[in-house]
Amino acid sequence: MSKSLKRVRAALEAADLAVEIVEMAEGTHTAQQAAMAAGCHIDQIMKSMIFRNEDDGRAILFLTAGGNRVDADKASLAAGAALGKADAKLIRTQTGFAIGGVAPIGHLNPISAFIDPRLLEFTTTWAAAGTPRHIFAVNPVDIQRLIGAKAADFTV
Repeated sequence: MSKSLKRVRAALEAADLAVEIVEMAEGTHTAQQAAMAAGCHIDQIMKSMIFRNEDDGRAILFLTAGGNRVDADKASLAAGAALGKADAKLIRTQTGFAIGGVAPIGHLNPISAFIDPRLLEFTTTWAAAGTPRHIFAVNPVDIQRLIGAKAADFTV
């Protein structure tokens, strides 16, 4: 079991969330692939999108419904800072995850986070569990509470 997957499992257990992490036979690199694998609506896929705060260089997490895209201007407004593209090194350093498997929890370092209100319309969403092949079902309100994510309009 990968270190990333172990960190996600430990974070779920520490939060007393009894969820099952599922390994998918097919990759879940895209929201469409993940939705097909989980058998759910595309908007029930919780995408973890990382941007770079141009003021301090730190990563900011935007949890987005699978069918939505992050609008850079709206995201900057929500974050109160100019945002830029986060490279693989920043993502790995701040979160401990590689691109394609960034989980909403279990990060190596604290991270500012925002959540798409569309996700909060569901009682069950599916999120990456630290690898491109592992996902777990979770109530998005639990994730919002655990990481202190602020609901904000940052999508198109």
